[in-house]
Amino acid sequence: MTLRRILTVDGDLAQLKQISAPVAAVDDDLRALMDDMLETMYAAPGIGLAAIQVGVAKRVLVMDLARGETPPTPRFFVNPVILWASEETVPYEEGCLSVPEIYDEVERPARVRLRYLDYHGVSVEEEAEGVYAVCIQHEIDHLDGVLFIDHLSRLKRDRAVGKVKKAARLVA
Repeated sequence: MTLRRILTVDGDLAQLKQISAPVAAVDDDLRALMDDMLETMYAAPGIGLAAIQVGVAKRVLVMDLARGETPPTPRFFVNPVILWASEETVPYEEGCLSVPEIYDEVERPARVRLRYLDYHGVSVEEEAEGVYAVCIQHEIDHLDGVLFIDHLSRLKRDRAVGKVKKAARLVA
């Protein structure tokens, strides 16, 4: 497995805004990508990562919502699609590995039904709620070229990008 560089809004915004292409089949090369993504996500650390965030414009996500002492529970999503979303919405403070150190409240549907292929290419359909619903929607947004800051006002979005750019200059 290989750690990959996570793209950020301060220099990679155009790439992050790309719409990811569907995957034709789950094969060993795709599983290697997902393994790399999972390792990269854990190292960051984060709870979700879309392939576009490591520069690969494919409809692939990894996620692990386990926290603290809970054993890791990695999840793999290929060609995920939201089939249904509840009318009820919930606010949740989101962050993103591509927008480091920035957090803000985003309102999203409280529950969703989704379909995807798993790590072995098996089709899965299930419902998600709570943090799982928020995270899957956030990550699917990435596949469509949407960042969580795109759900904020223009002023908040511009401030967030400015803070990330300033932090990157200070590190360089």
